[in-house]
Amino acid sequence: MHQLEELYQQVILEHAQLKHGSVAQVGPEASYQVNPTCGDEVHLEVEIADDNILSKVRWSGQGCSISQASLSMMTQLVEGQPLSEVEKLSESFSELMHSRGRGVSEEILDQLGDASALEGTSKFVNRVKCALLGWMALKDAVAKAELANGSEQGRGAAQAHSSHCDI
Repeated sequence: MHQLEELYQQVILEHAQLKHGSVAQVGPEASYQVNPTCGDEVHLEVEIADDNILSKVRWSGQGCSISQASLSMMTQLVEGQPLSEVEKLSESFSELMHSRGRGVSEEILDQLGDASALEGTSKFVNRVKCALLGWMALKDAVAKAELANGSEQGRGAAQAHSSHCDI
């Protein structure tokens, strides 16, 4: 195995064990996403500050190392970020996952930090769903939070999301 691949594998395994943002239980209004292909699942909730900053991400779930690591990496990446930046990060991660191993720009890899270690996952369609599970839950949770706060943008986004990860 190439040294860089070994490093990436270690980063993924560390995040799968650390599970940044993971809690024993989230509230009943949390976003729920499941990958019907493998059974990975996540319940995720967010707090949005008055200044449109994603102030807190909490999640509970179970699944493979890829889904758990991706959730941990995502939490570290988006907490404390303005919602506009969270959307950009989500788009960049989606681009990475849909690259099918062809690679993405260095700018995207730098932007994604540890999450760029999941680049090799893009070669495996079934694993892409695992990596995107948390990001889908995040989009839904943000839309629900915006809806609860009376945002028109949140209302449209919440209606567009389903309760499982159809990537």
